[in-house]
Amino acid sequence: MINKTDFYIDGKWVAPQQGTALEVIDPSTEDAFATISLGGEADTNAAVAAAKRAFPAWSKTPPAERLALVKKIREIYKSRMDDMAAAISQEMGAPIDMAKQQQAPAGLGHITNFIKAAENFEFVRPLGDHAPNDRIVMDPAGVIAMITPWNWPMNQITLKVIPALLTGCTMVLKPSEIAPMNALIFAEILDEAGVPAGVFNLVNGDGPGVGTQLSGHPDIDMVSFTGSTRAGRLISKNAAETLKRVHLELGGKGANIVFADADEKAVRRGAMHCFNNTGQSCNAPTRMLVQREIYDQSVEAAAAAAQALEVGPAGSNGRHMGPAVSGAQFEKIQNLIQVGIDEGARLIAGGVGRPDGLNRGFFCRPTVFADVNNDMTIAREEIFGPVLSIIPFDTEEEAIAIANDTPYGLTSYVQSGDDARRSRVAMELRSGMVEMNGQPRGAGAPFGGVKASGNGREGGMWGLEDFCEVKAVSGWGA
Repeated sequence: MINKTDFYIDGKWVAPQQGTALEVIDPSTEDAFATISLGGEADTNAAVAAAKRAFPAWSKTPPAERLALVKKIREIYKSRMDDMAAAISQEMGAPIDMAKQQQAPAGLGHITNFIKAAENFEFVRPLGDHAPNDRIVMDPAGVIAMITPWNWPMNQITLKVIPALLTGCTMVLKPSEIAPMNALIFAEILDEAGVPAGVFNLVNGDGPGVGTQLSGHPDIDMVSFTGSTRAGRLISKNAAETLKRVHLELGGKGANIVFADADEKAVRRGAMHCFNNTGQSCNAPTRMLVQREIYDQSVEAAAAAAQALEVGPAGSNGRHMGPAVSGAQFEKIQNLIQVGIDEGARLIAGGVGRPDGLNRGFFCRPTVFADVNNDMTIAREEIFGPVLSIIPFDTEEEAIAIANDTPYGLTSYVQSGDDARRSRVAMELRSGMVEMNGQPRGAGAPFGGVKASGNGREGGMWGLEDFCEVKAVSGWGA
């Protein structure tokens, strides 16, 4: 059993003042493999106080020095990639090959993209030719509370910690208590890189405890949260008492519009994207809208993709799907699959229960429903599991209406061979991101949503700006 009960506060690993032991569960086996501590209010206060003390000096550090430090972090991160992938695989169930190829590299990619953005980032900018003595100053936002999820842990941690470091903020990170080991490795990386004491702090805890203490703390200037829409609402309400900024990256129910002229691989590609990471991605294309001319063959193709996808332990090599992250997540997925059946959707692949031969572990069956309508629960709620809902449509206008008829607005997808149509539809979709014909967004593109999917943008120069306050100055001297 691994014992990792200390927190990282003020540049040191320290024992909890009010710690409560928590076992970390391997979702492939349902066995505990590590113990951490959930912090109490004294631990939260100590971390916030350290970050507040460190802010004046760190905020005045020249941007070039901060950039050099992040470059050092990148080099150490590269040396710990295997450790990071192994931790993520064991604690949240990503198959080890996927953890090595997607999960751990996501963090490295963001570090690299932020370095590129920071090299061209202007902290002092002219307002314009009409006001030659005015400047726009990008000040650090202050002491940041960062609350991150378990599903893409390094992706989310680097999207917050790295731009905060580059812009001169100090911070307290509360990673998910379900998958905390990767964050502890990341803290070791920052410590080795020489991040000054108090600039970065880590306290493990749960949402009702440390999460609530951070979001309502009077010395926290901004909360950056990634997680469920339900938790985002609670954080916003709690933070409102102190009028702090709240940046939210929340859930999604992405529509993948497949027109009749889409390429032959579009349906399988969309299904596999839905099932990637066991469906535990906020930007997963979980609603596949298919034009009626190709509906029947698309249903067959999606079913075949699900039936061909193997499911197995996270520690095994291969391109299989791993378990859901926890018993609670497993039960939620199972219950919503049953709701889909009960509400009359046509089950064409998967269903409730574990796959054959897997009697232990939180393994789900890749599941596809056809003949879904957009009023069904499985089309409205974020399942956060490997469940695809296929909905027919006739016209472009109908597809857009169905796609936008959701509380969420994170990522939409369009598949069509018609260039003009793709661009036209993209302009009509109410979402923070649109991906078309299987082409991912470019490096440094902003990530974020609208409506119940949150606010703010992460990544690239937009991610740097989100950790800044804008100050307008007149009468600027030479």
